[in-house]
Amino acid sequence: MATVATLHQEPSLPAEQKQQHLSPNPYVDAADENVDSFLHNARSAPALYSGQGEDAAPRSPRRSLHKKSGSLRANGVSKEKKDGQAVVERYQDKDGEHLVSTRQAWERGKGKPLAARRNSELVSGRKAGAGWEQSHIHFAPLSVPLKRRLQTLVVLGHTLSIAFLLGTFFLLCAIPLFWPVCVPYLIYVLFSSAGHSGTLSHRSNFLRSLPIWSLFASYFPARLHRSAILPPTRKYIFGYHPHGIISHGAFAAFATEALGFSQLFPGITNALLTLDSNFRVPLYREYALSMGLASVSRESCENLLSRGGTNGEGMGRAITIVVGGARESLDAQPHSLRLVLKRRKGFVKLAIRTGADLVPVLCFGENELYDQVQPEQHPLIHKIQLIIKKVLGFTVPLFHARGVFNYDVGMMPYRRPLNIVVGRPIKVQQASKPEDTYVDELHDVYVKELERIWEEWKDEFAMERTGELQIVE
Repeated sequence: MATVATLHQEPSLPAEQKQQHLSPNPYVDAADENVDSFLHNARSAPALYSGQGEDAAPRSPRRSLHKKSGSLRANGVSKEKKDGQAVVERYQDKDGEHLVSTRQAWERGKGKPLAARRNSELVSGRKAGAGWEQSHIHFAPLSVPLKRRLQTLVVLGHTLSIAFLLGTFFLLCAIPLFWPVCVPYLIYVLFSSAGHSGTLSHRSNFLRSLPIWSLFASYFPARLHRSAILPPTRKYIFGYHPHGIISHGAFAAFATEALGFSQLFPGITNALLTLDSNFRVPLYREYALSMGLASVSRESCENLLSRGGTNGEGMGRAITIVVGGARESLDAQPHSLRLVLKRRKGFVKLAIRTGADLVPVLCFGENELYDQVQPEQHPLIHKIQLIIKKVLGFTVPLFHARGVFNYDVGMMPYRRPLNIVVGRPIKVQQASKPEDTYVDELHDVYVKELERIWEEWKDEFAMERTGELQIVE
């Protein structure tokens, strides 16, 4: 009759085993193992061991193995398979008085392990903590060098300069003590002509040459390259491409001395142009005027190129216009270069009226500084952005890049190299009323010079590009 023995504590010392008439070696067979595996090991290993550790002693010669009808016998316990089921039989030891118990893990009467039965009855939920092994946001380590932290601080300060200075002005207005100063200053800002007068009276070469701008430029890093020497006896219009999101390359190259503009183009006083509305923002306008920025309005451009300079008529002056404007910022996708230029001919007419030579400038890497939503994937958002651009004159690109303390989420630009290549000058004959044919001719020469810069330097400065230069709209 097949039964299962009751489990008892077995004595391990030889004296106790002898007192209880037990075999010198305890029975601790691998009862949890499969029966077929047990039989196979028994046939192949003549010297069997008792216990479960590496220091177990060899079994007594009195212990024997018997193979009969597929059964195995050891110290009074036999295992055999009947009708495909494993059965444990109880039988007496050599004296017929004591029984030896086993640690059998087989289900009674069903012939399958308890583990198998339990697993078949349990349905587990999802594993807790899944997805937290690795974060999708990579944070900056604490061991970042001080120089890199200072670079980030300067770029952050410039990026948030409008919000910070405007907020400071509102804070001062909230204090009645400052009202006698804030109110007259606000009136002065609303009616001041410093942004388009062309005198550059607020320009500070000391501020433009501060060492902090070297930190700003080295954040990316940015480099300025010259294709030809520009004599200071002419005046120039630098056409900067592409606009990108914020035009960091244009600021580093033409609003500061961080990249050595005065060394590459000695004798030329350059002014970077921006929206006229920026010169109506309290406190920020002082910052912009000190950096030599001016309004991009027609009046401002003509004043800058016809006043001052070495001869009082603009000789040795230069202005930098981001030709694509806010419209081009919507096409600022990484590893691509789409320039809004086909119908942009106002700067060519300006060059003819003022007698300024045209100088194409192509910045490799400007579009790589930010990621933004793609028009093809979000056509409705793109349409709304165009409407805002048409009504308000500026647009709101939905962009993101890295953060101050992480590399994946934030409004800080990515650390990607900027290479600003200044092309060869295109000489212009001055005329008070530009003819359309001459405007188109100069425009074509200008586009060809941009294409020459692209073809000559794309393999060095745009190795990860996904397409070629495109001239649109």
